[in-house]
Amino acid sequence: MTGRLASVDAFRGITVAAMLLVNDPGDWGHVYGPLQHASWDGCTPTDLVFPFFLFIVGVSITLAGVGSHGKVLVRALRMVALGLALHALAHWILATPSFRPFGVLQRIGICYAAAGLLAIDTKPRTQWIVIGALLLGFWALMAWGGPLTKEGNLASRVDTALLGRHAYEFDAATGRGHEPEGLLSTLPAIATTLLGVRAGEWLRRDAMRPLLWMGAIALGLGLAWSLVFPLNKNLWSSSYVLWTGGWAMLALAAFHETMDRHRWPAIGRRFGVNAIAIYAGAWLMECVMDAFGWKSAIYGAIARGLDPYAASLAFAIAFVAVCYGVAFALDRRRIHIRV
Repeated sequence: MTGRLASVDAFRGITVAAMLLVNDPGDWGHVYGPLQHASWDGCTPTDLVFPFFLFIVGVSITLAGVGSHGKVLVRALRMVALGLALHALAHWILATPSFRPFGVLQRIGICYAAAGLLAIDTKPRTQWIVIGALLLGFWALMAWGGPLTKEGNLASRVDTALLGRHAYEFDAATGRGHEPEGLLSTLPAIATTLLGVRAGEWLRRDAMRPLLWMGAIALGLGLAWSLVFPLNKNLWSSSYVLWTGGWAMLALAAFHETMDRHRWPAIGRRFGVNAIAIYAGAWLMECVMDAFGWKSAIYGAIARGLDPYAASLAFAIAFVAVCYGVAFALDRRRIHIRV
């Protein structure tokens, strides 16, 4: 199967819309449970969103190709630079206590670079070996590194040593911080992207059976592994990679069956063709609204007469709707911004 697949753009677009929905509530103190990340161990629907995006990055690497090593590295650097610029803007305009160097776009850029280079230089068997080595190696490393608590796990200790007060959720009293997009946890995140690379090959061959079978197998293995290495988005645990990767494969198969084979409407496609640009624009809009006090005024108008949880969700939905308006206008004018 050749050409741009509507299912892939829709998958990417719905994932971005979900990112905006969970990242931009009206009031963080009133958020429905499924729209929150697990506090530590566990996996809520919200915890599927980021791995789904990394997975579809891998799928796109296979379907669209990545070109040369230089093109891969340049694009990866652009994503990392954009992430750093957005964090610098937030630090400046919101006067945050410290600058945070790690983040979502930075992780996407690193994972894209690793998976893209492996897609160019290695065969499928080698890529599966790398996936296995990353998952087993990370498990061994974390088990060797001590308890898997939020404060005591090896990944958090490494991030605190590297970043100090710049680590996310830094506690000045204890001198410890936790960074959900930190250094060590990026290793299994690369495995998530490589799962997408392999799934993309099945999609290109229109091979639904292996996609469905591997999705089911990954779910089973992830669930079994979670008995000894819990599902944990913050650590990006090996069981979490398989669990979320399994769901991503099954979701991709469903999108392909309905949108590519049966021509159902590709809901979310307009978000998907400008995914990074919309994500970055939403970040900028959120920073500006917070800095000038516009968010509280808008939220106050929306929340009038509503239950606090419903009001918080209504604001998030309105925010996504505004972003969709921008995505719609860009796509209508055939403006597709590639970072």
